Amino acid sequence: MANALGDPGLMSDNAFEGPAVKPLQRSRSDRMLAGVSGGLASYFEIHPAFFRVGFVVLTLLGGAGIVIYAAAALVMPDQGKQDSVVTAAIRSRRDRPWPLIGLGLLAVAAVILLSHATLWPHGDAWVVLLLGGAAILWITRHGTAATPSEATQLAAQDSRRIRRVFRGIVITLGSLVALVLIAAAVFAAVVHVHIGRGTGNRTYHVAGIQDLRKNYNLGIGDMHLDLRNVQLPPGPTHVGARVDVGYLDVVVPAGVALKLHGDTQFGTVDVLGNTDDGHNVDTTLNQSGTRVLVLDAHVGAGALHVTRAVR
Repeated sequence: MANALGDPGLMSDNAFEGPAVKPLQRSRSDRMLAGVSGGLASYFEIHPAFFRVGFVVLTLLGGAGIVIYAAAALVMPDQGKQDSVVTAAIRSRRDRPWPLIGLGLLAVAAVILLSHATLWPHGDAWVVLLLGGAAILWITRHGTAATPSEATQLAAQDSRRIRRVFRGIVITLGSLVALVLIAAAVFAAVVHVHIGRGTGNRTYHVAGIQDLRKNYNLGIGDMHLDLRNVQLPPGPTHVGARVDVGYLDVVVPAGVALKLHGDTQFGTVDVLGNTDDGHNVDTTLNQSGTRVLVLDAHVGAGALHVTRAVR
């Protein structure tokens, strides 16, 4: 009995088994192309749409998404298989893939830097790869494993650390995006931004009274309204101009009287050289004459600039 209890050969083979390592594999059940997004989603426990949208965005921003997706398809084994195309060639290091992935990112960063290749809109992808590779090596740093069981335990720790860091990054980015959207919504409500009025830069060179509108509106952007060539009829002519967020520049005809109400909630009002800025700036001008331009100009946040054309 004593020999049986003391015999090492009778101990369970599972006594030194470490925690199971969650495999990073391409999905067979959730795939649109090679199953990369489905596999990443299963590994990091995040919806696959996040990765699919990311690949599409990176593809549109210079084609990097195609390169990254192809590399992932080569590195990730298919579901149920042990080795991928790449890991079959480096099977000796398959117990701890994360340090190898980190070294791979550093190697790609070095190649891009040395060859001045462009995989990003401005050719600076090497910075992202360099930081990513260095971060992975730092997160998965360990001493040298002496036994297979220790190597298995270290691999499990690598996977858990990478998943925790990745989830933290996603949560942080998601929180920042949410804060930006909330701030934008509050700003739009306070300034009364209407995207339906349009965005971008608009320039109007009004050739004559027949082309003159009663109102010119823009949601976000710069608007230049040039009325110098308009021959106003006797009496008042009413024109309204509004930019919710941006810059409004109005050039009024020479030789006409100007009745103006110009205001901005946040920004600067410059009327014929007289400038005021701050919050809720309101400027009025009341000139009299035979031909009168009655101008109602508003900027929610930005600058209003009114000048008179030179004869």
